[in-house]
Amino acid sequence: MIAHNKPTIEPDDIRAVAKVLSSGNVAQGERVADFERRFSLAHGGLHAAAVNSGTSALHCALLAMGVGPGDNVIIPSYVCTALLNAVRYVGATPRFADIDPDDLNISPDDVRRKVTKKTRAVIVPHMFGLPARVREIQRAGVPVIEDCAQAVGAKIGEQPVGTFGDIAIFSFYATKVMTTCGEGGMVVTRNRRWSEAIRQLRDYDEKNDLRTRYNYKMTDAAAAMGSAQLAKLGGFIRKRRAIAKRYDAAFAGKEFFIDRAGSGSNIYFRYLVRIRRGQAEFLRRAAAHAVGVKRPVFRPLHAYFGISDRQLPHTASAWRSIFSIPIYPSLPEKDVDTVISFLLNYPA
Repeated sequence: MIAHNKPTIEPDDIRAVAKVLSSGNVAQGERVADFERRFSLAHGGLHAAAVNSGTSALHCALLAMGVGPGDNVIIPSYVCTALLNAVRYVGATPRFADIDPDDLNISPDDVRRKVTKKTRAVIVPHMFGLPARVREIQRAGVPVIEDCAQAVGAKIGEQPVGTFGDIAIFSFYATKVMTTCGEGGMVVTRNRRWSEAIRQLRDYDEKNDLRTRYNYKMTDAAAAMGSAQLAKLGGFIRKRRAIAKRYDAAFAGKEFFIDRAGSGSNIYFRYLVRIRRGQAEFLRRAAAHAVGVKRPVFRPLHAYFGISDRQLPHTASAWRSIFSIPIYPSLPEKDVDTVISFLLNYPA
């Protein structure tokens, strides 16, 4: 089976982790601080605080901003449940916005329609590696949390994603563009007070005051791998784009082809195709041909609340018809050929 996705772990990553393990200093320490410094430099010198997951990063970001019960947070429905969970952790209420059918990111127009007096923030994911129209969303006058879990290294113009909003989060889960031993996250912001609040929230031990804190620390082993992966991020992205270029050339003009290269900044966390009919059969045939294919979003969030698809029509349409095919730096060329052959010969 050609894996749908897999981390790119190379000898230097293993050596970096092994060095930490042999030192005996494996918990949060100097390696975490070094990774934070490196990540900050890559993102315009913003304050950077490492945590143990992207979900923890979102939770801490919302808490640092003072979001809580009685507040609304606008999020897309076409996204993973981490956003919904983080909003619920702080006791706020999610308001679901539809996506733009062209770029599959949260719709600036629908965000503006969903803003109320209770709206305290909007979470803007850069979906599947393509930057969202964050500047347009900022015009709604609501604090913006950039969710860069799928887009580390992407840029809008020459400016990296994560440096536009009021605060931004990153995920280093095993399937993401870069990883920190399988789990990890980062929060970046210009706001020093928020960054210090996150540093307080991530570690509960040896504090002079008693208030709710969490065990959200990143380990030095994870951070050492993160620094090694960050140094190779540009190479990872170049390989992803090279595979995407092969797919584009093979699929251009086909009914299932989706052109998401328009902005020039897509890092191709996922390569997407649109199957308009017979989606279950498509999945069955892909498995029979040993090609890893998945829906890039497991289930739209509004479906958990019994909200009609008619209220978020572009989200509903995308969930039914869009699938992702294998794309990652270590994907062999012969496997790329196999994926191309499968798509070009489907449904024959």
